[in-house]
Amino acid sequence: MRNTKARIITEAAMLIAIAQILSYIKLYRFPQGGSIDASMLPIVLFAIRHGAGWGTLAGFVFGVLQYIGGNGIAIDWTSMVADYLIAYAVLGLGAGLMKGRRRAMISGTLLGGFLRFLAHYVVGAVVWGKYMPETFFGMTMTTPWFYSLLYNAPYMIGSIAIVLVLAVLLEKPMGKYFRGEDLLR
Repeated sequence: MRNTKARIITEAAMLIAIAQILSYIKLYRFPQGGSIDASMLPIVLFAIRHGAGWGTLAGFVFGVLQYIGGNGIAIDWTSMVADYLIAYAVLGLGAGLMKGRRRAMISGTLLGGFLRFLAHYVVGAVVWGKYMPETFFGMTMTTPWFYSLLYNAPYMIGSIAIVLVLAVLLEKPMGKYFRGEDLLR
């Protein structure tokens, strides 16, 4: 089968749809958004199969769907753009940069997940920080950067861990697909 644009777009649509469905299955939902789920897995998979450009586009589209169809929370346009569009686009970018590497699912999950965390972390401090509570997790909050770290790290680490576990479990039965060996170039 040839690796045509139509095939890539079709694959993107299917994996984005699967990601959207997975986003509704939350292991834990934090107040004011953020949840631990496996929705990053299909985006990472698509990105490592087709590269950073396609991965960025798929992540961006998924970010739009997360905001519209996932009950997105935003206080202004900057939080909407950064927490959804940019965060998921850099997830696809980071994972796509690992295309063709050994253990790409693991390295793609780690890099893409870190870049997504970074987007949430920055917008959390810059935009959401003005709504920082006086205490969080029993600690007095003195800086929005620390608050953003405490808020975003738990759900991002949890989501990254779930995707890593699934990637390791699925590596043997689906490794050929993960590596893109089914694609003829």
